[in-house]
Parts: sequence; structure tokens; C-alpha cells
Amino acid sequence: MSITILPAAPSPRAPLHPEITEALIRDVVDAFYGRIRQDPQLGPIFEREIGERWDEHLPKMYAFWSSVMMLTGRYKGRPVPAHARMRGLTAADFERWLALFGETVGELCPGEVAALFREKAGRIAQSLQLALFFDPAAIAPRPA
Repeated sequence: MSITILPAAPSPRAPLHPEITEALIRDVVDAFYGRIRQDPQLGPIFEREIGERWDEHLPKMYAFWSSVMMLTGRYKGRPVPAHARMRGLTAADFERWLALFGETVGELCPGEVAALFREKAGRIAQSLQLALFFDPAAIAPRPA
């Protein structure tokens, strides 16, 4: 699978907030994944999947969050298959991911910007959880 990462370029669309910049995104991503790597729950999962390839992974995440928060369109990957390959990933891991992400943006971003990051992260986590763990058979049929 090939993921294309386009270089940072001015977006024809405005970012979700004027204080969101490529530099802020890079700071958030770096701090967040620093926490992930130290976390007893998520660290082993990411270490197993990424190992020594953080120099490859982090630019993908800069591009991803640039696309989400600045509407740059730099990220051209497929997050669902990438996460589906992660051995040992559970729905509960997304709650921890969101908690760490929320703490990170809360420390690095102004309140309104942190709220935007949290909102987007929540939607992304929900989408991934549905794609990875949804079981239609677990839904009881409605009475006729």
C-alpha cells in the first residue's frame, strides 16, 4: 500500500481556526506520539506496529492533521486498513487514545483550538471504531 504525502502548501480553503498552523500541528503530533510511546496501554501496540519507523510515521500524521484541521488535502492515505492491521487493537484503546490526545491539545492549544482538535479526534475515533469493530449481528432486530 502506498501513501502519498504532499508537501505543505497554502490551502485554497481557510483552516478551521486562524491559530491552527503547520507548526502547531507538528507540535501537537510530536507531543502526542511522545505520550503514546510512553503509555503502558498504547505504547506496546505502537512499538509493535511502528518500531523504529517513527521517521516515516510522523510525517504521515503531520499530513493527516494538516488535511483535517487546515483542509490542505495533503494526506492521501487509507486509515481504516492501516488500523485494521494493528494486532491487539481494541475499542477500549480508542478511549485511551482520545484521553491522551485531549490532554495534549489542552496543554498546547488555546481553548477554542483545543476544542476543535478534540471534536475532530472524537469523530475520527468513532469512525474508525465503527469500521473496525461494528457487528451488525449484535443489533437486535426490531419487532415487526
